[in-house]
Parts: sequence; structure tokens; C-alpha cells
Amino acid sequence: MDSEAEPEISRGRMRLVAVIVATALFMQNLDSTIIATALPAMAHSFHADPLHMSVALTSYLISLSVFIPASGWVADHFGARQVFRAAILVFTLGSVLCGIAPDLLALVLARIVQGLGGAMMLPVGRLVLLRSVPRSQMIVAMSWVTMPALIGPILGPPLGGFIVTYLSWRWVFDINVPIGVLGAIAVSMFITDVREADRGGRLDFTGLILTGFAMAALMAGFETIGRHIVPAGWTLASLGAGLMALVLYVFYARHAENPILDLSLLRVPTFVSSVIGGSLFRIAVGALPFLLPLMLQLSFGESPLQSGLVTFAAAAGALTMKPAAQPLLRRFGFRNVLVVNGVLASGFIIACAAFQPSWPPLVLDAVLLVGGFFRSLQFTAYNTIAYGDIPRARMSAATSLYTTIQQLTLTLGIVVGAAVLEIASASSHHATASRADYALAFIVVGGISLLAVPFCARLQPNAGEELSGHHVTPVTAVEKKEAAF
Repeated sequence: MDSEAEPEISRGRMRLVAVIVATALFMQNLDSTIIATALPAMAHSFHADPLHMSVALTSYLISLSVFIPASGWVADHFGARQVFRAAILVFTLGSVLCGIAPDLLALVLARIVQGLGGAMMLPVGRLVLLRSVPRSQMIVAMSWVTMPALIGPILGPPLGGFIVTYLSWRWVFDINVPIGVLGAIAVSMFITDVREADRGGRLDFTGLILTGFAMAALMAGFETIGRHIVPAGWTLASLGAGLMALVLYVFYARHAENPILDLSLLRVPTFVSSVIGGSLFRIAVGALPFLLPLMLQLSFGESPLQSGLVTFAAAAGALTMKPAAQPLLRRFGFRNVLVVNGVLASGFIIACAAFQPSWPPLVLDAVLLVGGFFRSLQFTAYNTIAYGDIPRARMSAATSLYTTIQQLTLTLGIVVGAAVLEIASASSHHATASRADYALAFIVVGGISLLAVPFCARLQPNAGEELSGHHVTPVTAVEKKEAAF
């Protein structure tokens, strides 16, 4: 990679920018999970079938997926700071519309508006951070951005349950309003618009249609697998159409001048290792917030509040990682950390299979706390090394592609977890999933996470040294001969 001018920013300002971006992303991640708890109350308010309320989830995810690929071009064309601020405001406006929705149709339309804001908020927020900080500070900055992805899904269900029980389901959306307004003001006051050269050319509408249709169809298929919302044939047709559109885009992008998703980035070794290894890891991590509360409540008989207090330990573990990421990566380097920590993080996911109702809550908390630390460190390492060798002029394209793949794999984690439970229950002729069925699901998703380790081992020993400060001393030919004897 050619040397590039690094942005100059004090550590205090770097932390401030990272906190602003992380807060906005936390709002989005929290909203994505908190609503699930409120669906029955919404159904009662709208006099709708509770099963039909899942459209409030899928409409948001599909809107998110359709617009994410365009985020890089939009950021280059209009400026990352302006787009990030606009995305926060659009998401906040969507939240207001959700909170005052009189019926299910209005709620779905408002969720689509929210999805448009969210689609720009995640990749462009990350782009703002990447453009604002030098590579030597990326690990610390990225450790802040990792927090929302891990804490939001864990805090969402218990917080949603509290709001619905003691307030109103409409507060699920209203809590976003003050966060969004303060976030937009903070972006205007404290974030500098660090621009790179415009990628040039018009928006790739053909690519946007192909990727948008592919993402929407795949997400719709993933969201309806095994949930008996639509006939199984419709789900299979949706998945098949999505895969076909994805294949068509791959062929199209090879000859397009400015493709909406730049697949040539997959030739960068550190980027592709992070994409493949990170995707396998995210499938497992995406399944965890789905499997754990279900097991604690339905199999162990705990209340939603008790379940929330236990799963909160995983969020606490993620928070303890932040100050440790930089020293660990500087001492051992990205490859060693991703390999060893990948095994440990996977092991603690598999360890959930051993949970018993008779275990003291402190033991469960301890396992989840330590596991949360390792998962958070793995996320930080993946999210940072992905951009280690990407030229700054291509950062926007990289964030679009990375976030698109990230969105698919996190959703796929829920699909895999639910599918294993369904198959295990059917095989053992259980009306509902038993403890053994949940144990099998944790073992399967933990095994998928372990599959990422060989891809991490393929990284060069000095991969990401500019980011971590971990320098590998080259071995000379003479030293190699001496070592042979």
C-alpha cells in the first residue's frame, strides 16, 4: 500500500468522534431488537393478528438492506458528515412516525423511512470515523464502534419489556428522538467533514437494482424461514430469486465502470480474510441473542427480567474489552489474536450448551462476562483489519461492501439458530425445544464460529502492523539455516 497522508486529530477529539458515531449506531442497534418485545402490545393496539406484526420487523430490514449498497456513493457525492447527520435525522423522523402510527400500514411505512436512515447511518458513520482518525488510532476508535453491535441486541429485549409493561409501546420509538436530535447537533459541532476524491460517475442504477433486489429477497427469505408466516414455497422462491440476482450482479460488476458494490476489494488479502472469517463469526454471534433468552425463559423457566439480568453480563464483558484491545494487538499482532481469541470466543459460545437450570446465576454471569470480552475483542480486530490495507480513496466503497455482507450474516445467524432448534425438536419429537435442543444449537453455531480460525491463520504475521504497532522482525536466510540445525 502506498504511503498516504494521515489525518491529524488529538486523542481527545478522536474519542469524542468515536463516541458520537457509537451512540448513533447504538440507537439503531437497540431499536432493531427492542421492537420485538413490543409486537404483541402493538397488535392489540392495532386490532391486528400478532403473527402479522412481524412485517414491522421485515419492512425495516428490507429497507435497510436495499439502501446500504448506495451508501458509499452517496457519502462520496454529498460528503460523509452531511450524509451521516441526515441519516440520523431521517432515522429520528421515522421513529417519530412509528410512535404516532394509527395502524399497521402506517407503522410499516414509517419503518421503511427508519430503514432508509439506518442504511446510511451504519456504513457512513463508520466511514466518518475511518476518515477522521489516523491508522495508528483505528483500533481504539473501532473498539467504540464495536460496542453497539454487541450491547444493543442484549439490552433491547429487557428494556423493551420494561417499557411495554410500565409505559406504552410507543415509547419504544420515542426514546430515539432525544438521542437523534442530540446526535445530529453533536455531528454539526464536533465532526469535521474530511472529504476524499469523489468516485466519479453517476450512481450505478443497474447495480443498485440488482443488489437491492438480491438483498431484499434474501432478507425476506431469511426472515420467513420456519416461521409459517407465508407458504414454504414463497420462502424458497424468495431465496432462489435473491441468489440469482446476486449471481447476476457478480457478472455485471466485472465489467461495470463504477459498480455500486466494488467486488475488486476482495482481492485485498486482509479485507477478504476479515469478510470471510468475520461472516462466519457473525453468524454465531447473531444467533446468541436469539438462543440465549429463549433458553433461559422457555427451558429454564426464568422471567424476562431474570433472563435480561443474566444476558446483561455479556454486554458488561464487551465493555471491559475496550481498554484491552490496543495493548493486546500491539503485543501479539492481528493474526495471533484472531486465531487464539477466535478459538476462545467460539469455546465460550459452545460453553452455553452446558448451562443447567440448577446452576447459580453468578456462574452463568461469569461465563457470559468472559465470553463477551472475547467476542468483543474479535469483533474489534475483524472490523479494524478489514480496512488496514484499503487506500483512503476507496474507504467508502469498502464500508458499503463490508456492511452489506455484515447485515446478511447477522440475520443468517438467527436463521441458523432457529433452524437447528426446529430440526432438533422435530427429530426428538418434542412439541417445544428442550434443553438438549438448545445445547445442540449452541454447539452448531459455536462450530461455525470455529470455521473462521483457518482463514485468520492465513494472514501474514505482519498483517495490520501499521494499525497495531506490532512489528515482526524479518528472519534472514542465515537465521533460517541456523534454525534448521
